[in-house]
Amino acid sequence: MTRTCLSLVLAAGEGTRMKSSRAKVLHEVAHRPLVLHAVDAAIGAGSTETVLVVGRDAESVVGLVGTFEPPLRAFSQLERLGTAHATLAAREALTEGFDDVLILFGDTPLVRPETLLAARAEIAAGAAVCVVGFRTPRPTGYGRLILNGRDLVAIREHKDASDEERRIELCNGGVMAIDGRRALDLLSRIGNENAKGEYYLTDIVSLAHGDGLPVRMVVADEEDVLGVNTRLELARVESIWQARRRDEMMLAGVTLQAPDTVFFASDTVIEPDVVIEPNVVFGPGVHIASGAVVHAFSHLEGARVGPKASVGPFARLRPGADLLARAKVGNFVEIKSTTVGEGAKVSHLTYLGDASVGAEANIGAGTITCNYDGFNKYRTAIGAGAFIGSNSALVAPVLIGDGAYVGSGSIITEDVPADALAIGRARQVVKEGRGREINERNAARKAGRS
Repeated sequence: MTRTCLSLVLAAGEGTRMKSSRAKVLHEVAHRPLVLHAVDAAIGAGSTETVLVVGRDAESVVGLVGTFEPPLRAFSQLERLGTAHATLAAREALTEGFDDVLILFGDTPLVRPETLLAARAEIAAGAAVCVVGFRTPRPTGYGRLILNGRDLVAIREHKDASDEERRIELCNGGVMAIDGRRALDLLSRIGNENAKGEYYLTDIVSLAHGDGLPVRMVVADEEDVLGVNTRLELARVESIWQARRRDEMMLAGVTLQAPDTVFFASDTVIEPDVVIEPNVVFGPGVHIASGAVVHAFSHLEGARVGPKASVGPFARLRPGADLLARAKVGNFVEIKSTTVGEGAKVSHLTYLGDASVGAEANIGAGTITCNYDGFNKYRTAIGAGAFIGSNSALVAPVLIGDGAYVGSGSIITEDVPADALAIGRARQVVKEGRGREINERNAARKAGRS
């Protein structure tokens, strides 16, 4: 029988060391707020219901969880009286009879579902509490896990530990699982008899042990439980997250020619047999189909790249860019809210915004769509097989028909019928000797100034 699981994500911390006007958990790793990484891990571990305990910037944090379907519940911790106090802010959810209770932190974005599943497995096997620990040769400052055989008997804070206990390299990672039948009773009995007068979640271990209940621990990688309190730690966590995702991508069949120079968003989707060259950055909302190539120094966000399409080098795909199969977007090209049809080529030095480009069309260098009048956006439609000569300006709204030809240097303000030739430039005038006269006059002016 599938066990029900309540996940509590504690997201009420102030995070003053971030030196930020925003709550700590709203800062992002891989373009996703820290707190949502924790939520994702909980859901990945089979959480039946995930709730947040919020504090600073509560409205903004609650707005994030409203994007889930169904929306996640949130509870407020009005006073900052410790981690056990924060957990009990969700008392209403704790009374609803879940088999397992997972407790995570909104500033710990690297925890993996596998780690949470291991802790849940210990609860299913009969433990009342299971703590996620980690080993480190640098344990100073961390709470030590005190074991008696398999039993975890206490978590000793560094300042309270004996010299012998301080040599222990097994430390508390903060994340834990609790038997849902006992969670509310154990949490309610945690006291605040300490220097800060706060209710510490770690005291649940000695309480459960004192009741004769089995308390276990599982060991995770130190990376899994890294918390974020400063911008330095945020950068470190970002680096670890990116390294993990690069490995996942390459093992899934994606070629990264210089892995350390490629950066992904949390929702980047890249199919097998894609080649990513050095120094490519993916913002949110990118999907790359099999066989495509993204050349060096390109930036993609909110874009779809079809099978065997080519992007870059030095290209920018903005939200709404949609490249179909075999389309080419070359160097120094920017695409926004535009579909580029199958086999179409936009090879260099071009801006296309709010447009559609038909199959096998060719867009010459320096072409731009003039899509904005300062107040409104307008669309440009370029038909299949059309040829747009270099350095052309297409003033939207405008339609270029299938097979039409636009002469280089044209400014097109009216529709061009299919298979027609459009030239929108002044007739060339040549005046013999006038160039020499201009040069001599300009030289004389320069000499006079000097």
